Amino acid sequence: MAAADRIPSLIASHVDITYQVHGAKKAAAPVADPDDESLLAGLFKKGRDLATQQKVEAVKDVSFVAYHGESIGIIGRNGSGKSTLLRALAGVIPPTRGDIWINGEPALLGVNAVLMSKLSGERNVYIGGQAMGLSRSQVRERFDEIVDFSGIGQAVYRPMSTYSSGQAARLRFAISTAASPDILMIDEALATGDADFRERSTAKVAEIREQASTVFLVSHSNSTIRQICSRVIWMDKGRLIADGPTEEVVAAYEKTLPKKAVASKPAPAPVQDAPVQGAPPPAEV
Repeated sequence: MAAADRIPSLIASHVDITYQVHGAKKAAAPVADPDDESLLAGLFKKGRDLATQQKVEAVKDVSFVAYHGESIGIIGRNGSGKSTLLRALAGVIPPTRGDIWINGEPALLGVNAVLMSKLSGERNVYIGGQAMGLSRSQVRERFDEIVDFSGIGQAVYRPMSTYSSGQAARLRFAISTAASPDILMIDEALATGDADFRERSTAKVAEIREQASTVFLVSHSNSTIRQICSRVIWMDKGRLIADGPTEEVVAAYEKTLPKKAVASKPAPAPVQDAPVQGAPPPAEV
């Protein structure tokens, strides 16, 4: 397709994302005389320090255009702003400055996305499918396909609270891709499950891309990025460092990593099928 004929699916223009976090400054030196009246003043000062806020610039002046049919990887070290940017593109969080235009309906799939743990997998399939834009009858028609893809079998009729993290992640992926969204945004979800599930997930992403949709993938696995993505955005400390063909950008990024990490870093380990207690950890900022 000629460049002039390409149809934009998403435009990000000078996007900043800034938020406030509560923090404390380094404690002052202890008061020499505990009976001194300055002790009380020191306690009040400490209280004020604890109440101070720190500004975090998670994403800084990011601009790019994505087109229908593209599969775009977002790479970078921990804390580079990858997942924060992805959530902003999905409309989950608003940009502090700048604009995001989307041509279509985005669907965000993340390992840390929360399903309703007290409800059964079956109920979550119906709720999630309808949230993706499917009618109840369409969910019913695709129910067996969703369950088969997830590989959870009869566990679909049990409460989600009894699922392992791997089972929950596989079901999320199956639900999120059932409707073939206009723009699919994936945050590390392909690193879950066994080799067979990762292979099927990769094929599903390719199928969605062939339907003229756009796929964004945040991943720490450069091999997965190379396998799935035709284009890569490299983030570092909230800024866009490079945007271009996958091999070119990934190779440049790998040169900045410790040689041991590039040479011997193992593939992401599958999430083990052991029951998980409590809520999942927050997504990376």
